[in-house]
Amino acid sequence: MSDSDRPESGRVPEPGDAAGTHAQRAGFIALIGAPNAGKSTLLNTLVGAKVAIVTPKVQTTRARVLGIAIEGRSQLVFVDTPGIFAPRRRLDRAMVAAAWQGARDADTVAVLVDASHKRAAEQAEPLLQRLADVALPRVLILNKIDRTPRPALLALAQALTERLDVDRVFMVSALTGDGVADLKRYFAGAVPAGPWLYPEDQLSDMPMRLTAAELTREKLFLRLRQELPYALTVETETWEEREDGGVHVGQVIFVERESQRAIVLGKGGQMIKAVGQAARLELAEILEQPVHLKLFVKVREKWGEDRDRYRDWDLDFDA
Repeated sequence: MSDSDRPESGRVPEPGDAAGTHAQRAGFIALIGAPNAGKSTLLNTLVGAKVAIVTPKVQTTRARVLGIAIEGRSQLVFVDTPGIFAPRRRLDRAMVAAAWQGARDADTVAVLVDASHKRAAEQAEPLLQRLADVALPRVLILNKIDRTPRPALLALAQALTERLDVDRVFMVSALTGDGVADLKRYFAGAVPAGPWLYPEDQLSDMPMRLTAAELTREKLFLRLRQELPYALTVETETWEEREDGGVHVGQVIFVERESQRAIVLGKGGQMIKAVGQAARLELAEILEQPVHLKLFVKVREKWGEDRDRYRDWDLDFDA
């Protein structure tokens, strides 16, 4: 698409514009921020459906997730990227590289900051430094305003915009939805003119087998403590549609040590049973059909060094 087809930076077309209300518009918006800034919650709220897993723990998102929303004549393709942090492991490096690649490939970069964090400006500083070199329209989103006094919000907005030029500042609560409608309308006018990129009823590009694995991983994150959730991964190994209208799903939870396997199973198998039941119920709701989910727990010491797994996640193994 040529530059002449794109709106002026940050300008929302007025009704009656040639590229305004009568023509279709579509574009990619990268949601980037520190871990636990609320990117996945915001994505789900913008889309109006759950397309990304959400937990209170940092670094829950591992792979790039697309969420697709319609606003008027505009199709908004939101890219929920892994949180940006100082990487230590191969998986960490691949996640951070994916986040920056998502920003570079987008039409607009939405910088999400947890306004309720005591050191929000300091936490955002490394991110702002890198974004100074990203030559794309930028929007600053201060999230969690339901937990932040307004004077603190205004002071934070001033401090951050002094560090990075942005086209607009929005204050939202991804959890309650406050301010999200205005944000969505802004993006609808800011994306380039052009045909829609996905079918109208499509909400995400994630394969259902991966969606199912992510749901199970979410339930594990919510129930397990400390570092164990980061030492496991989930794979959907079998998916069988049955004649009775149900689907039989088999998944393997890989952990790094035998002691971790015992924790995931729980006393008398209670932990794995609770995880399976929660994941099964949510998957059945998404599919609108009965689900039989069978979980296995296996030890694979170096699952984080498996190149094929990174390909499934759309991550660069060599990042």
